[in-house]
Amino acid sequence: RRCLPPNRAEGSYLSPRTNAAMAWNSYNSSSQPYPKDDRKLSTPKDMDGVSSLSWSPKRDIMVATTWCKRALAWEVSNNGQTRAVGMFTNSDPILASDFSGDGTRVFLGCADGSGKMWNPETKQAQMIAKHDSAIKCIKWCSKINVVATAGWDRKLKYWDCRKQSPVATVDLPERAYAMDVMDDVMVIGCARRQITIFNLSNPGKIFKQEETTLKNQIRCVACFPSGKKGYAAGSICGRVAINYLMPGDQGKNFMFKCHRQKDKGVDRVFAVNAIEFYPRGTFATAGSDGQFVFWDKDSRQRLKKFDLKFNNTISCCKFNTPGNKFAYAVSYDWSKGMHHYANKENQIFLHPVNEKEIKPQQRS
Repeated sequence: RRCLPPNRAEGSYLSPRTNAAMAWNSYNSSSQPYPKDDRKLSTPKDMDGVSSLSWSPKRDIMVATTWCKRALAWEVSNNGQTRAVGMFTNSDPILASDFSGDGTRVFLGCADGSGKMWNPETKQAQMIAKHDSAIKCIKWCSKINVVATAGWDRKLKYWDCRKQSPVATVDLPERAYAMDVMDDVMVIGCARRQITIFNLSNPGKIFKQEETTLKNQIRCVACFPSGKKGYAAGSICGRVAINYLMPGDQGKNFMFKCHRQKDKGVDRVFAVNAIEFYPRGTFATAGSDGQFVFWDKDSRQRLKKFDLKFNNTISCCKFNTPGNKFAYAVSYDWSKGMHHYANKENQIFLHPVNEKEIKPQQRS
């Protein structure tokens, strides 16, 4: 179980007016711990652990949610500047986020079991969902125009934002830890290594229930890009499983090791905290080793490993819709307990994606 970070005092956040032309922080030191073209976002100094990152599908607006009960929104330009769009403060930590299809609203899953709908531009927020325990996952389902929430109460619920009661409720086999949606496919990773798959053409019925081939707890799941049926799942044991859903593609399933380090002949294993697909089908993983890596599942190759030196973990990451920006949060995931916390700084960076480093490769 994740140890909760210590309580932090509420801090100030720059308003859009005072932050209109704020540039990303950049460092010229050759000893900087991240790639030279990456940019650090200006964030509140007392920002706690980052739980999720989301991009608007229509504009380069990014939202980060945190364990210090905040959701923060920025507009990101192509010339290295950001503008703080807004901040929402909840009564409890915010664990998950996703944008609506039109990019104007952000859906937030909270530790108090509430689901919120927030408009960063108008600053308005309202409760649209409720669970008996924390909402760990929240996704907009464009196929059926509803918000899906999955929580630690072992429930999946679908919500019409105009109504107070869920459109439908489905019992899950265990607590929900991760969820993703692409077109008519929804995949939920649950406790006890359970994977639950839904066909959103019939959202009230489980399409497929299976136990993952991963040997340990599921940490993240990600659906293949549009038009391709399948998903990737990552676990705390430094492994990723690639699974195809069409019967004729089952022979393509495989699993590989990642996010590991050799230390005096000992193989140190780190959790895979996030998997995110690039629009062309390649993908990124980020882990407790403080690294993110680009992969090609079709050629089964590692495309690029970035030699980051943060001495911290990466808790989450996300490509924007065009795929030319990659956001990652350098934020302690408590995988080593409170004794390794040591007041680690929580930071968010943007990596400009060069197509050469992530384009699909021909298998040799």
